[in-house]
Amino acid sequence: MAAVLGRYARAFAEVVVDRKVDPDKAVAELNEIAVLVNTSTEFRNVLQNPSVALPQKLSLLDAVIGRTGGSKILRNFVAVLIDQRRIGNIGDIVELFKQELDRRMGIADARVSTARELTAAEKKSLELQLASITGKTVRATYSEDASLLGGAVVRVGSTIYDGSVRGQFRRIREEIKGS
Repeated sequence: MAAVLGRYARAFAEVVVDRKVDPDKAVAELNEIAVLVNTSTEFRNVLQNPSVALPQKLSLLDAVIGRTGGSKILRNFVAVLIDQRRIGNIGDIVELFKQELDRRMGIADARVSTARELTAAEKKSLELQLASITGKTVRATYSEDASLLGGAVVRVGSTIYDGSVRGQFRRIREEIKGS
């Protein structure tokens, strides 16, 4: 299923990039419709009900897009999801769309755990180091974990960079055992 939904996300990302639409605006618009579909049972039921004719569904969609101020590109994409009976998966599609846009724009998400809160300068320095390692612009989220003792553990995608004191102790212990 994820492969099928990924195709929709990639297609929408391609249109957004080709038409030079502001990616943040495209994500916000798509997310707004996804929230509406996922929170309004009546709206979702109408869009998913096979006994409701497609022109009626599209009229309802046009009214919603008009009220939310959504773009024509968004309207057309959501119409495809309705027509292909994928509107129930819009939440998953939004997440895949965000990932695809990030990939196309060279952005990597990093989760950084540190023993203490970092200053703004330390965060900037760490993000620059991560950018040089990954070759991408880094968007980092930070959390504190006192069990690290010092240093940081960074996760970028499936790669983990362990620069914590706890990790250094573990590596030293493994070297001693290996001797």
